[in-house]
This record gives sequence, structure tokens and C-alpha cells, in this order.
Amino acid sequence: MNKPYLLAPSLLSADFSALGDAVAHIAENGGDWIHVDVMDGHFVPNLTLGAPVVSALRPLTTLPLDVHLMVDNPQDHIEPFRAAGADWLTFHVEAVVHAHRLIGAIRDAGMRPGISLVPSTPVSLLSELLPLVDQVLVMSVNPGFGGQSMIYSCLDKIRLLKKIKQESGFSYIVSVDGGVNAETLPDVVASGADVVVSGSAFFSGTLFGGSGKKHC
Repeated sequence: MNKPYLLAPSLLSADFSALGDAVAHIAENGGDWIHVDVMDGHFVPNLTLGAPVVSALRPLTTLPLDVHLMVDNPQDHIEPFRAAGADWLTFHVEAVVHAHRLIGAIRDAGMRPGISLVPSTPVSLLSELLPLVDQVLVMSVNPGFGGQSMIYSCLDKIRLLKKIKQESGFSYIVSVDGGVNAETLPDVVASGADVVVSGSAFFSGTLFGGSGKKHC
């Protein structure tokens, strides 16, 4: 499958009773990364997967494990996810005060640091951090639940981040997460996203306009 972006299916929409099967399905159906949404019930109103699950999945795949922390106090999760085998660790700028320190700690732990912002947070809030991170994750829905409709204005953030990257010579990649389906995917790709996170549409088999046969 030739595509101008990396596809990172989100386990949030997989069958939690068969996550091993979900990982295999991702590898067999064009997935480049595996996106793991970690929610604590405080930063967002839901509870999901944690480091023990990542540790259990690590031996099952060679695909990068892209962990997205939607939690308060993300600094407390660096060591558990390092030990679990995460490749990327992304936290929310809204959840921390000392973001510089956290980015450095993630990199020192051997993971690639990313930073994310919710739809109401402007790109300008990241201005001091963009030279330091490897990934910027643009949330195109309000985080907490899968299956939401995309907030289209968030795609402007992707275009702006790509422009800043080009003009400043930064090296981060730009990811988008939320409401990506067969209808919205062309606009996401046109905006310049490097990584596309998809949950419900991928696991329902409809991301690329398929028949809708559900997997995993």
C-alpha cells in the first residue's frame, strides 16, 4: 500500500479482549506504527491502557509503539513506558509546567519525545518547544473517546506546523489524531500530515472506503 504518510492505527478502537490479534491485524493491513492512547480519567474523562499492556504487546510486534499520554503528571510515566518498550512518548502541553525538562527526560530515557495539543490550544503555545521535539500531535477532536467527528479547523494547525518546520529547519514530524475516516482522510493528507492516527475507521475496515467488515 503506497501512501504519502505513516498510518498509526489506534488500539483505543480495538477489541481489548484480543489486543494481540489487533496488533497482527495492524501489521497485515498497512499499519506503520501502533498508536497507544493512555488516559487517566483526570486529564480526560476515560480510563484506558497502561504500561503493563504495552509490555505485553512489545514481544508481539516490531512496529514502533507510539504512546500518547493523555494524563496529568506525565513525568511519572516515563520510566514505566521505557521499561515496557515504548518507542515514542507524547505528552500534552496543557498537562505540564516544565515541558523542556520533560522532553529532555523522555529523550534521555531512550524514547523519542512528542508533544500534543487539544483543539482549543494554539500552535503558538509550542513556539519554545518545537526545536526540541521529534513529533507534534494535533488533536482534531477533544480527547477522551473514539469515534468523534473531526474538528476541521484543526487541519489549519497542521499546515502552520509544516510551514514553521520548513522555514525554521526543524525536524519534527506532524501527526493528526481524531475523526479520521474515508471522508476526512483526503483533507488530512492534503494538509500535510506525516502520521495519520485512525481508530474506529481502521478497525471497522472503512478507512479506505472498504465494505465495513469489522476486524479485531
